[in-house]
Amino acid sequence: MAPGETMAAWVVEAPAPVERGPLSPRDLPLPRAADDELLVRVSVCGVCRTDLHVAEGDLPPHRPAVVPGHEVVGRVVACGAATTGFGEGDRVGIAWLRRTCQRCVYCRRGRENLCPNSRYTGWDADGGYAEYTTVPADYAYHLPEGYSDEESAPLLCAGLIGYRAWLRARLPEGGSLGIYGFGASAHLTAQVAMASGATVHVLTRSAQARELALELGAASAGGAGDRPPEPLDSAVLFAPVGELVPVALEALDRGGTLAIAGIHLTDVPPLNYQRHLFLERNLCSVTANTRQDGQEFLRFAARHRMRVTTTPYPFAAADRALDDLAHDRVNGAAVIRVAA
Repeated sequence: MAPGETMAAWVVEAPAPVERGPLSPRDLPLPRAADDELLVRVSVCGVCRTDLHVAEGDLPPHRPAVVPGHEVVGRVVACGAATTGFGEGDRVGIAWLRRTCQRCVYCRRGRENLCPNSRYTGWDADGGYAEYTTVPADYAYHLPEGYSDEESAPLLCAGLIGYRAWLRARLPEGGSLGIYGFGASAHLTAQVAMASGATVHVLTRSAQARELALELGAASAGGAGDRPPEPLDSAVLFAPVGELVPVALEALDRGGTLAIAGIHLTDVPPLNYQRHLFLERNLCSVTANTRQDGQEFLRFAARHRMRVTTTPYPFAAADRALDDLAHDRVNGAAVIRVAA
């Protein structure tokens, strides 16, 4: 690759509602890997609701005209001088967490997802809606065998953040788990929970998603505001809808935990202490994931073959993929096919 070469990419020119087309195609200079980075030719990139939050400005811009995308699968084409663990031609995964300081109290305690100096793919640095991207080698992932590139992409955020949300929900062994919203992350989390012995109840407004939930083995599937058929030991809220927080809390059994998985949530209505929080019900958030979470989840995915439901889009239709995600027209996970 000669100096001055360019690549095709999509950038967020200026955050705006998705109906106004915040994504624009551009030719950009081919990136170069720093000494601790890998240069990756992108094969596919998953489309995450966080990309939508970046494009629409729910997350404030960190980089002008950023290339979004942080569920990236590709092949290493160049390795920085200080990298280890990867070689040219290796299949590699790139996730949301791009860098942490490794010095703060959170990093030292193994909670690097809370690092105040953390940096993120597709927000602080250009991501995978492009033909090439870079990643610090220490934050890249080897991917499990048995999954195509298209199936692997959603594992890198939908899977990882769902796995951390499941951990945060503190589901007791053999317990009942409620899942509110059933998109890319939720349909993978449900499979993790069921493989671990849980009874899963799905609550979502999409009839198509309810059908998928039952196909995957959920014990029940109802509307987002419905009461599940039994008290829930734990619940995870994937839909970015604050109005569902009291609904999910009221569905919890004594001592139950609700984990909110999204990076963005609309305002939560006032809570009634007796109805929603008393009897030691717990409410917690989920903030990114640690690399340890990522490695554990990918090992889990290697042991338990998961069904990854995807809706593919050509690279030229990345803006349409984001619009379809915003309007709940995607079944499972949207994936952009970048490489020809």
